[in-house]
Amino acid sequence: MQVKETQNEGLKRGYEFTLPAATLAAQVDAKLKEAQPEVEMKGFRKGKVPMALLKKQFGQRIMGDAMQEAIDGALREHLEKSGDRPAIQPKIEMVNGETWKEGDDVVVTVAYEALPQIPEADLSGIELERLVVSASDEQVNEALENLAKNAQSFEDRKKGTKAKDGDQVVIDFKGMVDGVAFDGGTAEDYPLVLGSGSFIPGFEEQLVGAKAGDEVKVEVKFPEEYGAPNLAGKDAVFETTVKAVKAPKAAELDDELAKKFGAESLYALKDQIRERLEAEYKGASRQVLKRALLDKLDALVKFDLPESLVEAEAQQIAHQLYHEEHPDDHGHNHGEIAPTDEHKALAERRVRLGLLLAEIGQKAEITVSDQEMTQAVLRQARQYPGQERAFFEFIQQNPQAQQQLRAPIFEDKVVDHIVDGAKVSDKDVSKEELEKAIEALDQV
Repeated sequence: MQVKETQNEGLKRGYEFTLPAATLAAQVDAKLKEAQPEVEMKGFRKGKVPMALLKKQFGQRIMGDAMQEAIDGALREHLEKSGDRPAIQPKIEMVNGETWKEGDDVVVTVAYEALPQIPEADLSGIELERLVVSASDEQVNEALENLAKNAQSFEDRKKGTKAKDGDQVVIDFKGMVDGVAFDGGTAEDYPLVLGSGSFIPGFEEQLVGAKAGDEVKVEVKFPEEYGAPNLAGKDAVFETTVKAVKAPKAAELDDELAKKFGAESLYALKDQIRERLEAEYKGASRQVLKRALLDKLDALVKFDLPESLVEAEAQQIAHQLYHEEHPDDHGHNHGEIAPTDEHKALAERRVRLGLLLAEIGQKAEITVSDQEMTQAVLRQARQYPGQERAFFEFIQQNPQAQQQLRAPIFEDKVVDHIVDGAKVSDKDVSKEELEKAIEALDQV
């Protein structure tokens, strides 16, 4: 195999590989000879099929395999010698593909962008500030009251009392479209909390002011994007009978409430709430700390970036932001989304930091363990109840999906490694100050 360099500008590399026809023919003959003992063909005993006939029958397919193996081997050897690491899959094209015939040399071009050499980053001088928030008694009590509200019960209001938002009404209803009842539109003794938003828009509002014993015709329109296509966008009437109106009653703040949430006592429940709040504050504080660290790393070293990686990242950012701004557009038929200069600047930052963190992690021999991957898969699988097995199989068979789970774990471990070696000072702040720091992250 002959290799000729055709481009070497910045990170862009180009080569021309020439595979001599004689070498290729020899590989084909060797493969046919290797397969000959096992070949069976009508009119010949096993292993006695003539080479000329084998070449006529299988030569073209084996020729293609031999070409691919030769090119892959040459590229591997070249990358080992040069030390290049392609940023994305190299582009390989056959120069004489349309006119090539057996007996000709095979000529292919290989083009790629090499990953840059990452300069040594001096991490010893990094100084960071960690925001520390302690859960106050007031915050614990507020969270406790919210738990009591969620554990609320309902008791009958005085006869003749009108229902209001927050009340529970017990109803029988029968839904009809064009005068015909539809499946799933009928229920008896259904407990509905007004203002909960659990029914079709407009339904609950029409029961505000109703009393026990009232019969109400609730007129609504199913949303255009409703899950049942036969009802989407249709006008409907629900013949509704209000059987009871009940007032909410918050649970008592006592040991019985604590036991409902798995604690031995109210005192123990408060401790659990305090630990949970402080864990949430710690997680939010880490976000602020991580952003501050990434800002310092971004300014620490500069190096050329592969245009292909930056372009791909900018496209992804533009696509993601488009869907955040158009949450109802779930498809991909929205035409091309051109990245802006702002998207490209953010993409450059992400690519630079990604390459730098990867380099730091590699030198520190940081890896993601099988146990950490298993935990990540289990966490992700919880988002697909009833389909966990299919999700596990998808992850096992999809290296790209595995990498998407592995990458954030690796990044967090590298960040922790850098933080452990940095000068970190703790600063006590209020919950409100921490919230402002979190809000500021979205404004950068």
